[in-house]
Amino acid sequence: MAPFTPLRPHPRLRLQDIAEPDLIREVFPYSAVPRSEFERDEMPLSAAPELWITDTTFRDGQQAREPYTVEQIRDIFDLLHRLDGDSGLIRQCEFFLYSEKDRAALEAVLSRNYRYPEVTGWIRAVKSDFQLVKGAGLKETGILTSCSDYHIFKKLSLTRGQAMRFYLDVIDAALDAGITPRCHFEDLTRADVHGFALPFAQALMERASQGAVPIKIRLCDTMGVGLPWPAAALPRGVPKLVRAFVDEAGVPPSQLEWHGHNDLFKAHANSVAAWLYGCAAINATLLSTGERTGNSPLEGAVMEYLSLAGRPQGVDTRVLTETATYMREVCGVPIPAGYPLLGSEFNVTRAGIHADGLLKDEEIYNVFDTELLLGRPVGVGVNDKSGVAGVALWVNQALKGKGGARLDKHHPGVAAMHRAVQQRYLAGRASSMTQDELMTLAREHLPELFEAPAGAMAGQPGGRDQGRPGLTPR
Repeated sequence: MAPFTPLRPHPRLRLQDIAEPDLIREVFPYSAVPRSEFERDEMPLSAAPELWITDTTFRDGQQAREPYTVEQIRDIFDLLHRLDGDSGLIRQCEFFLYSEKDRAALEAVLSRNYRYPEVTGWIRAVKSDFQLVKGAGLKETGILTSCSDYHIFKKLSLTRGQAMRFYLDVIDAALDAGITPRCHFEDLTRADVHGFALPFAQALMERASQGAVPIKIRLCDTMGVGLPWPAAALPRGVPKLVRAFVDEAGVPPSQLEWHGHNDLFKAHANSVAAWLYGCAAINATLLSTGERTGNSPLEGAVMEYLSLAGRPQGVDTRVLTETATYMREVCGVPIPAGYPLLGSEFNVTRAGIHADGLLKDEEIYNVFDTELLLGRPVGVGVNDKSGVAGVALWVNQALKGKGGARLDKHHPGVAAMHRAVQQRYLAGRASSMTQDELMTLAREHLPELFEAPAGAMAGQPGGRDQGRPGLTPR
């Protein structure tokens, strides 16, 4: 990758030290929903030369759920490695370092000796914590460096000047210890960008230029208030925010990382916006687990990357389905049925008009080959809205190994099954038909599919139903 060259020389940015916190009440009135502000000028697309994903499933992702066991952490880490396929798409994975269990999990994943994901740490802005990082043998750690006046004044009881000096002192300690610091600009989307965040970032880049350590900055939308649109104003506008760090503070895209939350339904959109406007890395969690409403979904980031840049050699998206199964069945992570890509109903239809299209050609109602890319064939559920086409689709999927033929919706046995289903709903049924119930109806109305002699295929020469209307050979 070519070295980063700033668009222009960066003027010295001045810290605006103030006596009282600026809580940006015109945008965050607290008594109302945060206000979206726009400017006339829009940021042009300017993606980083290379894009990748970092994982925080075992750090931020664990803060909002029951703890994973050491064995579960090891197994999920193995799945992340298999998903990445040594491509470097999932480049890093961060871990807590404080408890005995944290350190046991760290030893378990480090023993794998994988190139990707690289294992990194996370610590407070406390000098003594670097001993934990060094003791674990890690080369990089995240450090909490809160940026908004909400945090600086109200949580830390510091002024901006005091906070900046405190942070820089801790960063210097990291550099002295030979550790790459990754500064987590907490609550950046409610911060004074030009009055604190950019001067702080510029000071970090000056230190980075004096040595061989590429100090990294994680742009944190801690409260999930970021906006993905190119005309959205600071501090909420993600495109303008990313470009400000690159163009004004001189941060190379390869040293910028976006970390978003989903409080206002924009976590994934904001992450993609960060990619498109110059941030190399998206920080994400499996199944969007994380504080409050969750983090940016790693599985969404993987699929978004494939749509933007193509499929890197080695990446195996089928592992996403395997990972979801493991997390649901072994770790007890609840996955809503309608969760994109990985929910049990993701590519299942109950609508008769959709089923009719799927019978004609799967691509009509399936935007990509889910069986090829995720190991999940299109599914169908049967209820009072599924129609005869839905029944036919269920028969063809559930019984595709029986009889060797494909039935269309005009087959008399399929029509009989549909009538039987409708009678149940006319009698007051309110739930979908179960697989066992449908199989019982199939045995009753399509007995030939269960009785075909070995070697003979229904609808083929020698089969019981050769020439029967509505039975179409594959």
